[in-house]
Amino acid sequence: MDMNKIIETYGCKTFTDDTMKARIPKSTYKAFHEALQNGEALSRETATVIANAMKIWAMENGATHFTHWFMPMTGLTAEKHDSFLEPDGQGHAITEFSGKTLRKGEPDASSFPSGGLRATFEARGYTAWDCTSPAFVKEGSLYIPTLFCSYTGDALDKKTPLLRSMDALNSAVVRLMHLIGHTEVTSAHASVGAEQEYFLVDDRYFQERMDLKLTGRTLFGAMAPKGQELEDHYFGSLKRKVAAFMRELDEELWKYGIPSKTKHNEAAPAQHEVACVYTRMNITTDNNHLLMILMQDVAKKHGLRCLLHEKPFEGINGSGKHDNFSIITNTGMNLFNPGANPEENIPFLAALACTIKGVDEYADLLRMSIATAGNDHRLGANEAPPAIISMFLGDELDELIENIITGKVKTHAQGARFQTGVSVVPTFSKDTTDRNRTSPFAFTGNKFEFRAVGSSQSIAGPNTILNAMLADEMNKMSDAIESGKEVIDVIRDFIKDHQRIIFNGDGYSAEWEAEAARRGLLNNKNTVSALECLRAPKNLEMFDRLGVYTNVELASRYEILLDNYIKTIQLEALTAIKMAKTQIYPAIVSYLGDFSADILATKELGLDTAFLVEDAKKMTALLSQMKDELTILENNVSKCQESQAAVGELAALWRDDVFVNMELLRKTVDQIEVIVDEKYWPMPTYMELLFGI
Repeated sequence: MDMNKIIETYGCKTFTDDTMKARIPKSTYKAFHEALQNGEALSRETATVIANAMKIWAMENGATHFTHWFMPMTGLTAEKHDSFLEPDGQGHAITEFSGKTLRKGEPDASSFPSGGLRATFEARGYTAWDCTSPAFVKEGSLYIPTLFCSYTGDALDKKTPLLRSMDALNSAVVRLMHLIGHTEVTSAHASVGAEQEYFLVDDRYFQERMDLKLTGRTLFGAMAPKGQELEDHYFGSLKRKVAAFMRELDEELWKYGIPSKTKHNEAAPAQHEVACVYTRMNITTDNNHLLMILMQDVAKKHGLRCLLHEKPFEGINGSGKHDNFSIITNTGMNLFNPGANPEENIPFLAALACTIKGVDEYADLLRMSIATAGNDHRLGANEAPPAIISMFLGDELDELIENIITGKVKTHAQGARFQTGVSVVPTFSKDTTDRNRTSPFAFTGNKFEFRAVGSSQSIAGPNTILNAMLADEMNKMSDAIESGKEVIDVIRDFIKDHQRIIFNGDGYSAEWEAEAARRGLLNNKNTVSALECLRAPKNLEMFDRLGVYTNVELASRYEILLDNYIKTIQLEALTAIKMAKTQIYPAIVSYLGDFSADILATKELGLDTAFLVEDAKKMTALLSQMKDELTILENNVSKCQESQAAVGELAALWRDDVFVNMELLRKTVDQIEVIVDEKYWPMPTYMELLFGI
């Protein structure tokens, strides 16, 4: 890997701001940025010049088509490719890409879920260019990041609400900063870094697992003799094949200007992580979507499969996507940076107080934002549990907020140093925080880390909630200050009234679950329960107040998300039934038949077969149990498929009558797997999947 060449080619597949500046007139470039700064629509003339420059650049980089790249409510992204080529009516062709085409597209929206926002026969949808996120070239097409909405203007995607929430946060931060004396602040944005966890398995084993191919997770599978109990995989040496994959992935990411920085083995066998440097929130969102696509593409080239499901393997860590969140002003101030003396840093204290209040008041929305059928499996595992939302601040900030509440002043020891105890390693500045990996929402020095986000999720949804939550609380703080209250008194009230959300202990413990209940904190253990908050009046009013979601749009998301949950469970159940009936059951019968024949042969030799008969009886009993559970599962699936219940009730049926039965069937099958001779087992085992690279 030639680092000089990498630096030269960094971002070569991306139409960066510098690329635009070099290819369009200065006046057009100025007009573009003035429109961005003022929140105005681009003029037709400006868009036309940019579109032509973008087309020429894209064609120079091998593009023949363009696509408006958007984020529908299901799946990660969607794209429809159109050629630059246009017939000239005289038997020839020309290349066309107008400013109008750049700014707006009209894809068929009829096949995308709308949750009742429009009738099925109303096919028209619109895409609108997100000109704050750079276009890029991939596999012969120019990709243009866009919004996606109905002809009535309702959001049909994840990006439109995200951009609205960014606007709401910007306005709220500027307002609050002016009230506390920072009139130089004229804009602000959330800066986000996403840590992406994933699994890699050998492609040949993947192809032999129906469940992995269809659902992304193993529906059956007994634990291998070795799991993660030795804790030898985390930060361990990279296997050659994995290292080669990571190296090519980095090279591809850098070509797209995606600042991939860190890569390493994660805690579970076959589990890994890639982390990118912080960028503006909507750009990070686009980058993370592209990252997940590239991860899967590059993995296939190396004979691997990249698994992004939150819990592809039972019994070991699942995969999350830690969302690192901070707020940066146009002056370069990070509102979550405590500074040398946090007690004198009013912007930090104000932002901290708003965050504490927001996480407490809108914990239901934060939990909802990471609710999926896949992420439900991580509850109670060795990772940040998303069921109970709480905050970790660390001992020093805990003491700080106590001093604010009591009115005490703390004297900070300046220049504290942390000694490593190793002579060749220099000392370094002591962090003002510890790290609590059991907390779903933790302060980590100059940012908050939302650790409950699922690995396959778009970060658009969780960050929309974070933006809206903080914007609302900052506006409430501004209202209180404008009413005549002292800033420090408002900060004190915010913290004092919502201190219950702060918990620095073990988030995995049963004691915390009991303590959280005593504090009155929510504990929504599954998606169906978590989604109910989308109908809560306080949440509807907040989103409407900020202009992030309309009530109609929220109702549509409630329908879409529940429908997606239902379809996920249905797919998993049907896959489990097929595997059990056509693969596992026949394999067990075959093994039992051969085993019985061996018993008879042994008996003919005059040898004692009593213990063998007992083993056969045990296997027969488990097989009978499996058959009964399979029948119940089939019947419950049919009952749910035929049900005419409302979507909320129907989702609960799939959860209680299907998912629960799937788990019972799995438990029985996994018991059988450890008994059956491995040559009879019809699919790769956990040992092969987790240790087969």
